[in-house]
Amino acid sequence: MTKGTLDDHEGPWSEADYLALGETNHRIELLDGSLLVSPSPNDHHNEIMGNLRDSLRPAARAADLRAPLVPNIRLRAGLILIPDLAVKKGPTESFIGNATDVVLVCEVTSPSNSAMDRGHKMLAYAEAGIPWYLLVEPDFTDYASVKLTLFRLDGDAYVEHGSAEQGETLTSDLPFTLEVSTEFLLDY
Repeated sequence: MTKGTLDDHEGPWSEADYLALGETNHRIELLDGSLLVSPSPNDHHNEIMGNLRDSLRPAARAADLRAPLVPNIRLRAGLILIPDLAVKKGPTESFIGNATDVVLVCEVTSPSNSAMDRGHKMLAYAEAGIPWYLLVEPDFTDYASVKLTLFRLDGDAYVEHGSAEQGETLTSDLPFTLEVSTEFLLDY
């Protein structure tokens, strides 16, 4: 298969078209025939994401889980999203993992994607049956505060399981023992 490009494609994108792009330097997601190309996140976003992984990784490993950053996750045929972080079981994937292996998906909102993370992506993760969703919402004004909301799947929708405002620590025994300090997330 010839490696494709974004410029030479016409019409809706199939999963085969998407896969033909191969690995790229862009964050490209497949949403039912359309591509979502996100700009590179800013340094604040990346620092928060790295600190989040540092917070979750020891407990995930203790539960025999992995915590990859920006993994490609197939939610269903034609829908491949790239969360900021996922906690998952199973072997390391070479390119695309399956939603059935994901225990927790995490999104750190950015000015360009906050509505998508609170809306379409949240619904898509729920429809795929991912049991837990952690939404990290920094204050975009000065990145001096962050809010955490942990959701659990209840039927086909997420309900709030716990939250933490700036200066607090989010704790939960499920999906594994976790403690995420809002102070630590902003320690950069």
